[in-house]
Amino acid sequence: MTLKIKEVTKRFGSTTAVDHLSIEIPEKEMFGFLGGNGAGKTTTFRMILGFLDITDGDISWNGESIGYDESHLIGYLPEERGLYPKLKVRDQLIYLGKLRGMSKSEVVTELEGWLDRFKVPEYIDKKVEELSKGNQQKIQFISAVIHKPKLLILDEPFSGLDPINVEMLKEAVVNLKEQGTSIVFSSHQMDHVEELCEHLCILHKGKPVVQGSLREIKKSFGKKNLIVHADFPVDFLRDFAGVLHYKSVTEGCELQIESETVAQRLFEALHGKGFVRKFELEEPTLSDIFIEKVGASYE
Repeated sequence: MTLKIKEVTKRFGSTTAVDHLSIEIPEKEMFGFLGGNGAGKTTTFRMILGFLDITDGDISWNGESIGYDESHLIGYLPEERGLYPKLKVRDQLIYLGKLRGMSKSEVVTELEGWLDRFKVPEYIDKKVEELSKGNQQKIQFISAVIHKPKLLILDEPFSGLDPINVEMLKEAVVNLKEQGTSIVFSSHQMDHVEELCEHLCILHKGKPVVQGSLREIKKSFGKKNLIVHADFPVDFLRDFAGVLHYKSVTEGCELQIESETVAQRLFEALHGKGFVRKFELEEPTLSDIFIEKVGASYE
């Protein structure tokens, strides 16, 4: 069940929201979609779901064109939440489940299972408006997955959640992936994408600026981060050849350097000057890569 987006373009009048986007999303994988506001992420999701017509290009799933007829196989958590505030959670989910071809008893069994998992079984008979924003989000998430979709699209699923609920939702998403669901999700929070995704795409003004496997993207970026903590001043490293960024911290400094060779030279330069508590070379973060590729235009 591979999702293929091939040379897809979406124009609204003279504005191009998505520009020749090509992505392949493998089965049973979590794929990260990154980009600032207005990058084209939500527009892409809406084209996958058949809510928006494609201007050019093709979207297929398992070799077939994808549209409304497949909607029972797809789960979607939109960024702007859409629950009925006056309805009780049970009635809301029964309504949405029936739209997906489920029986009332199937919905209630699944719903009870999810509410237990999220440690809120008592919410089943509460009105949506009586719940906090974070808990409304849990219900919205359940509504996206209750019918066991084969493809799950999550638009900013963790926004507005406290750290405990983020972990709870992350665990649920990972479990779904392990059970065979293909998951595409967008997030502003780079660390979530870094933790969860094997492949990703960074969109900027509708165009993919970086895409591929996270491991390969990091490797090809070349630059490294270096943390130095020492019991003597290290600000002389600021002007060292190969140091691209220098940031002073209480215990020493954090550097971005050109390569591992530079790290070796820095290590030698520190030798004999005093006690070095920490000298740690790290891969670039996804955040470093994003800022470099998208730069100041990221909101």
